[in-house]
Amino acid sequence: MSQNRSTAVMQRRIEPHDSLDDYPTPPWATRALCEFLGDTSELVCREPAANRGHMVRPLQEAFKEVHPSDIYDYGAGYPVHDYLFGKRKMDFADWTITNPPFRLAKEFILKAQECSEHGVAMIVRTAFLEGIDRYNTLFKYIQPSDILQFTERVVMHRGKLTAKGSTATAYCWLVWRNCYGVDFPRFHWIAPCRKRLELSTDYPNQEETSQ
Repeated sequence: MSQNRSTAVMQRRIEPHDSLDDYPTPPWATRALCEFLGDTSELVCREPAANRGHMVRPLQEAFKEVHPSDIYDYGAGYPVHDYLFGKRKMDFADWTITNPPFRLAKEFILKAQECSEHGVAMIVRTAFLEGIDRYNTLFKYIQPSDILQFTERVVMHRGKLTAKGSTATAYCWLVWRNCYGVDFPRFHWIAPCRKRLELSTDYPNQEETSQ
């Protein structure tokens, strides 16, 4: 019997309930967001699911300060902190930007709204826009100001960052810019930009970038 490798099946990335959802974000995808946001050089950003720092480093290129943390110690030297249920009082940051665990993305968004002065941005599977529960408990009340849909596939591998590989999963950035009062989300396509934004230094000990 041949293996079913249809797009519908390949898109089902099902994680156990207690999974860390360890899928590092390619740095070029974060640089694409930073280009969209414009000048953030005097602002402070929080990254509460920092993993091994692959999103932190491009954020440091764009922001004055970046405050990373994660619920698990991935060896990057960042503070270990439970963003959703930790007892430590959360100070305000200008922006909160992260790749949240998919099953907790709604909760991450709501938490970030409480402690972000300028805005919130989350990279999620485009399928996150679907769902009656997410509509009733999230999008019905706090719609994003901007939806940034990648035209290129953002390849995320479990537990590692590599320039190689492919995926059937589509990703987008959801952005809530608090300084903009909008009645409906603005939809944008992120034009092909991987070749321009990807650096060889993004992949330590690997000589496999698309450049």
